Amino acid sequence: MAAEEISGQADAAGLAALISRASQENAGKKRGLPPVERWNPPFCGDIDMEIRADGTWFYMGTPIGRPALVRLFSTVLRKDDDQKTYLVTPVEKVGIRVVDAPFIAVEMSVTEGQGQQVLTFRTNVGDVVEAGGEHRLRFAIAGENAELKPYLHVRGRLEALVSRAVMYELVALGETLEVEGQVMFAVRSAGEVFAMMPADELDALSR
Repeated sequence: MAAEEISGQADAAGLAALISRASQENAGKKRGLPPVERWNPPFCGDIDMEIRADGTWFYMGTPIGRPALVRLFSTVLRKDDDQKTYLVTPVEKVGIRVVDAPFIAVEMSVTEGQGQQVLTFRTNVGDVVEAGGEHRLRFAIAGENAELKPYLHVRGRLEALVSRAVMYELVALGETLEVEGQVMFAVRSAGEVFAMMPADELDALSR
């Protein structure tokens, strides 16, 4: 039997065990998330798992096709101060690769609360997050085409990349405001102002 095959079987067995432990930890918890920020298990190495830029999860080069399984893994995801991302249980911590952000914000709703606009996002793994003081939006300009990439803080150090379709909805809500002495194109949510870019650079927004 080839070494690669043995390694692959070992990885598969390890993943199955991780699934089992994560399932047990989350058993009966219909609401809330495991307290991964409070766990301090030993690091047990990296596994061949990757979250692609479009939010698709891969294991050993194959997409994980079960949404419930992806959701389960997402609940034990943590990004540490070393800027690496891990799956964490009370007894182990394993490293995975994340190409961009671990989550994708795929839907946005706009409501009014106490006379203020409130933007609420749903991620591809089922998180519902209201942008505001605790969950901030940040905007990056990336790539050769100066593409606008909005990110939403979800929990811990984990963010969701706002999908292109939702990004256009977000830009449509933008307005020109003075932020810290500079005229910015920005969006409001729950009483907070999130600057996208200097107003005079708005024409450079990638189409």
